[in-house]
Amino acid sequence: MSDQTSQKYSIVDLFAGAGGLSYGFLQTGRFTVKAAFEMNPNAQCTYLRNHEIDKSCMYGDVKDALLEETKQRLGQIDVVIGGPPCQGFSNANRQKNHAISLNNSLVKKFVKAVLHLEPKAFLMENVSMLQSEVHRFFVSDEDADDIEKYGISTDDSQIQLLEQEFIFNGVIDIVSDSTLIANYLWEENDYLALNVVFKNRNNEEKLKAALTKHQRRLASFSAKLIACQGNNFIIEQGRIAGNALQHYYDNNMIEGLCEAIKPSILLQRMLSKAKEIKDNTIAVGWFSVDDGLVAHVKSMSVLDYIVTILGAGCKGYTIEKGVLSAATFGVPQKRMRYVVLGVKKNIAHHLELPKGTIQNGKFRTVHDAIWDLEGVITTTDINEGNKGAHLDQAPKGMSDLGLALRDSTILRNHISTETTELALKRFKEIKQGQNFHNLPEELKKSYSDSKRTQNTIYLRLIYDEPSGTVVNVRKSMWIHPVLHRALSIREAARLQTFPDSFVFCGSKDSQYQQVGNAVPPMLARAIADHLCSYLDCGVSVTTE
Repeated sequence: MSDQTSQKYSIVDLFAGAGGLSYGFLQTGRFTVKAAFEMNPNAQCTYLRNHEIDKSCMYGDVKDALLEETKQRLGQIDVVIGGPPCQGFSNANRQKNHAISLNNSLVKKFVKAVLHLEPKAFLMENVSMLQSEVHRFFVSDEDADDIEKYGISTDDSQIQLLEQEFIFNGVIDIVSDSTLIANYLWEENDYLALNVVFKNRNNEEKLKAALTKHQRRLASFSAKLIACQGNNFIIEQGRIAGNALQHYYDNNMIEGLCEAIKPSILLQRMLSKAKEIKDNTIAVGWFSVDDGLVAHVKSMSVLDYIVTILGAGCKGYTIEKGVLSAATFGVPQKRMRYVVLGVKKNIAHHLELPKGTIQNGKFRTVHDAIWDLEGVITTTDINEGNKGAHLDQAPKGMSDLGLALRDSTILRNHISTETTELALKRFKEIKQGQNFHNLPEELKKSYSDSKRTQNTIYLRLIYDEPSGTVVNVRKSMWIHPVLHRALSIREAARLQTFPDSFVFCGSKDSQYQQVGNAVPPMLARAIADHLCSYLDCGVSVTTE
């Protein structure tokens, strides 16, 4: 076997985001980015700024990767990488208003793109919960050919559309007919306004605030509901909701309002779910009303779908999959990612995932990553933060990780959210490792249901431990370990192992989101190095 350690391999980056995954590949010096696919304009800007690719190589929709024209333009691809957005597969997804949250077609697009582009290898990463059988696709009409061709197993599943107490004659006819669904669905903004009111039904202060905020729209909408003609149950419940709203605005009486609007809200959710079933061409076997309105469908495991299709035949891929702990690879973060790695069967008959070498007790910490920035004042102004501030010489006592990440004399993106008076009071009450639930009751009142607040909200980081999984820390209001302020974008990026020379673009919230969505480059680099050990073999083996 010849020495190929100097050979460079081409990658196509799907669902690229800010580019943490591909950046780690580039850090090995063994890969070049041939094309990237990302819809978000801010993330595109970040990617182009930090990766050595021309703007013409940045695509928007991943569906463009499925075009023959794209395949011809790109030529031979060595590796396809990507992390399809994980809504529907994430343990953090608690949205109950949608039926098809599990039918994440973006994973299917990743699989189709690999089949189309025919790379030597592929890498897909996602949340660690992906391995669970709970995460399934509802079978659509478009899946029929794949199920037959690849022998993908399916199971019976149910989609709950409506509670038993609201069942009415003719409900199945309505949810089975796209025209009737459209006739009864409210305009989205009307529904959203009334749903905000309903969601705050357990907190009278926030309920009244929502009614005041949306008064103009809801007053107009209530008149439309009252004037709607017909004796259909959906229309009748709409009139009841409209009268209740009008009664509130005329008399300022809150009693009975939420009970009056509840049936209409739940009926609208039913219609919305039925529309999703139609729009996603989910194959419904039948509807039943014995225990609420239920759509009986088929489902298939997301992981089984990926592995069965991409591993099929002698021209398919040898596949290995499993959870990688970012902390064991030197990332100062307890982040668990599910990785599916595939290499063409004529290159490798057997695969292993990389193994982290750092054990618990020796994990890198928050202190290792951000301590040197403790004395650098953050800004709340996005323009000032993008311009950056000059960094003096690194302070003594910095960790190896901190020194490696502090690779620029200009510190950009050291931006945090403004600290309100209430937030400051909360910051001062919360100690390292504590969160919103540790606050005294008088500082929780702005939340409609404080007991259901996640443990990551108002979390003050512990200096001497790795952080938890970095998400959009602005929304979660993560707190600096020792300072009474929110964690900055740059500090969050450090926890993700982005060096200071990696600059994020876009609005403040977009930058926070890009950081939270990213794969830690340090983890990506370890995977890339490991993958090279297979690609470097370069010797085809006979497949039977």
